[in-house]
Amino acid sequence: MSSSSLNALEKRTAVTLASVFAFRMLGLFMLMPVLAIYGQELEGFSPLWIGLAIGAYGLTQALLQVPMGWLSDKYGRKRVIVAGLIMFAVGSLIAAMADSIYVVTLGRALQGMGAIASTVLALAADLSRDEQRPKVMAVIGMCIGLSFAFAMLLGPIVANSYGVSGIFWLTAMLAIAGIVIVLTLVPTAVNRAPKGETSAVFDDIKKIIRNPQLARLDFGVMVLHLTLTAMFVVLPSQLISDGLKAEQHWQLYIPVLFLAFFLMVPIMIIAIKKEKEKQAFIGSIALMVASLMTLTLVSESSWGVAACMLGYFIAFNYLEATMPAMVSRMAPANQKGSAMGVFSSGQFFGAFLGGILGGFIASFDSAQSVFAAAALVGVIWLAIASGMVIPPRSKLISLLSEIDTEQQAQDLAARLVVLKGVVEATVVLEENRTYLKVKDKEFDLEQAREIVAA
Repeated sequence: MSSSSLNALEKRTAVTLASVFAFRMLGLFMLMPVLAIYGQELEGFSPLWIGLAIGAYGLTQALLQVPMGWLSDKYGRKRVIVAGLIMFAVGSLIAAMADSIYVVTLGRALQGMGAIASTVLALAADLSRDEQRPKVMAVIGMCIGLSFAFAMLLGPIVANSYGVSGIFWLTAMLAIAGIVIVLTLVPTAVNRAPKGETSAVFDDIKKIIRNPQLARLDFGVMVLHLTLTAMFVVLPSQLISDGLKAEQHWQLYIPVLFLAFFLMVPIMIIAIKKEKEKQAFIGSIALMVASLMTLTLVSESSWGVAACMLGYFIAFNYLEATMPAMVSRMAPANQKGSAMGVFSSGQFFGAFLGGILGGFIASFDSAQSVFAAAALVGVIWLAIASGMVIPPRSKLISLLSEIDTEQQAQDLAARLVVLKGVVEATVVLEENRTYLKVKDKEFDLEQAREIVAA
């Protein structure tokens, strides 16, 4: 099999793990466009509690993402994934049988305790070769994006027929389907990917948080998901006020989401080819802020809301697609797992803060104030992101290296870093592993292997 193609194991890994991820995210996303509408039937309903219910899963996800990854190193990836899906299903069942918004919020928090994102990605890394790992991750990422679009369609339809409880019952069934897929279809890993690529290390996390470039991205993904969650705390009710019935909301969401995706793709292609990635990144943040600010002015028109959502999701899709890749490029060669762990925690914590912010403001003010507050947070991100330095595009390669002393590790790193195309070389004695960041077109892999073998 050519090293430029996915082999049968990698294809199976990509499809099955993407399905597990998509089923789980579908259940989470379906609630966003409907809870503010159909949750009004629940005891204790208030805008603040709706915000808490929408964002509660984000808090427990953020807190448990890294610990679940550590547990998967010790007890096995599949065991942790199945345990997380069971917890997710239990939270869904509790929320499905709830009569009050308080119990729904508890169920959402329990859903978030099934924090398996880092473990699923680690298993995908275990089951794929170095050169094919980005393709497997891309398939998983694409399915997450599609699950969001499908949730915008399915959520209002299910809620219209079966209420909020119907969504949670469906979510529980999707979690059980995910368990079946893990136990029967997902391959069992025999080898482990290098630890630095998959697992967060506590000492590394402190270094990652202090890294100013990575900190900008961690703050950015938090703001991105804060604005998304805050917007959906009030947007569904606003659309009803504009005369669009709840069961018709998908007619606005779906065209906007798909059109935003197709308009985002050429922006990404041009930014990469013309080496204008920072300009596109800053421009996307500015577009997001402008869309939210304009939404405060035209929110009483369904067409105005649709136009603003289109601008917002063009920016959202571009930022969501490019930021993980930037984290990989900026992270030290042997700290990718830690960098992605902090990044993922920031993403989920942003969802929690967005629910709190949106619900709190909506409890005493209008939807327009929520949009304005989200825009203001976006302005802060825009100012912080302006100082970001995007490194040249590079590829991460890891090689086994039989070394016995720290001096040997330093000597090997010194010999490798001077090779043509090598951006960074890190030799980790404890792992017997050498990490290289390289410019793919200039780098000679065989030459590096010869040096490591010698």
